[in-house]
Amino acid sequence: MLAPFVTYVTLNPDVALDRKCFPGTLPYTNGLHLEFESPVTFFVGENGCGKSTLLEAIAVLAGLPMAGGGTNEIGARHGIREDSLLANALRMAFKKRPRDGYFFRAELQAHFASLLDERKDDPAFLGDPYGRYGGQSLHTMSHGEAFLSVMKNRFTEGLFLLDEPESALSPHRQLALLALMYDLVRDGKTQFIVATHSPILLTYPDSVIVSFDGPSLEPVALTDTKHYQITHGILNHSESYWKHLRSPDT
Repeated sequence: MLAPFVTYVTLNPDVALDRKCFPGTLPYTNGLHLEFESPVTFFVGENGCGKSTLLEAIAVLAGLPMAGGGTNEIGARHGIREDSLLANALRMAFKKRPRDGYFFRAELQAHFASLLDERKDDPAFLGDPYGRYGGQSLHTMSHGEAFLSVMKNRFTEGLFLLDEPESALSPHRQLALLALMYDLVRDGKTQFIVATHSPILLTYPDSVIVSFDGPSLEPVALTDTKHYQITHGILNHSESYWKHLRSPDT
């Protein structure tokens, strides 16, 4: 099954990135061209490698707020900042434009929950701000329950960008997210691009895993990711790992 919406993202030849300043210092921005061949694509790599930076740029190019949310949140200013320097240097091609989309940013979900509460208390806001997110304030739920409530209720058909969605989800809830993704993708009307550190999520069948750990963005097999190798290794040979983790003084 092919990606139904975003087909590729590439450098804009009319815009030059400053290679001495971020985000031009990110290695993959030199000659960036990334094809999306599957309805589910994962970005993997070490902290600071630029996964979220590219996901932010894709969100902006797709007409979604960089701070997270859907088109209703554009201009809401519930995040840290509202500009993407990388988006200005990229072009993105669509097979067709999605009717709906959502940028899920784990680090800013508390801000998003507060935004919904502010709308509830705003007499000028018409309608139920919680209607598409589970019917109640996200602050009344645990962190993980709130994450899953957004995903189960807000994700339907369209383009969904997720930045470290596993950060508040137990392994069991990560399986629930995988099942939700599978149900939405199989009708051919949904595409996911996910930045993650979770080897559980990376098991999604026929997904494309893109590694950010090298000088360029390259597809990688699940078993070749550090996420899989370290998790598999420490679960099966914990004693060997702890020989190196223990301080010599203990």
